Amino acid sequence: MSDKVDESRQGALEFLKTANPRDEFFLVSFSDQAELTSPFTFDFEELQKSVMSGKPKGRTALLDAIYLGLNQMKGARYSRYALLVISDGGDNHSRYNKTQLRNALKEADCSLYAVGFFRFKDILRSIEEHNGPGLLSELAETTGGRMFPVLRLDELPHLGAKIGMALRNRSVLEYRPSDARHDGAWRRIKVKVVPPAHLQPLNVYARTGYYSPSD
Repeated sequence: MSDKVDESRQGALEFLKTANPRDEFFLVSFSDQAELTSPFTFDFEELQKSVMSGKPKGRTALLDAIYLGLNQMKGARYSRYALLVISDGGDNHSRYNKTQLRNALKEADCSLYAVGFFRFKDILRSIEEHNGPGLLSELAETTGGRMFPVLRLDELPHLGAKIGMALRNRSVLEYRPSDARHDGAWRRIKVKVVPPAHLQPLNVYARTGYYSPSD
């Protein structure tokens, strides 16, 4: 990410501009290892300073950073929260693997949104960068979130507002499953929306399933 760090900072700042004054944030940065750069705070200016102060170095522990973010969420004071990941999706130095992180995301009541900085025409991309779009998309879709690719810097203000709007317009659906067993098994779910005749087809972004309670 060393050649994309300035773009990443700009992406984070554009997203923060959409914040509600009552929102709280924390910041995790990652290179060889993930680090909690700023714990939960309402101080927007202090968070901006933390975003701008990071230095690119070492390798990329992306999966560890997301895992650390999930653990940090346990201390959130609000019941609705989300992780925003800004990266090229490349990981080459995490202790956790994709399967472990995907299982953690399935268990967590947290939506993951990703802003992906990809350079598709760069023939010198590493294997990690090549796999980045698929990795970020898969992780986000597991939680009902989305991955937004960025190809030009002038897209950032629009994407920041789009993600902020998505977070503020989520709906909570409740249903009673036909399988009432408490066996701790993974239950797949699929949400469909049938729009009125005069509207175009709608896209639904929802969690792919849940773990049933275990007695």
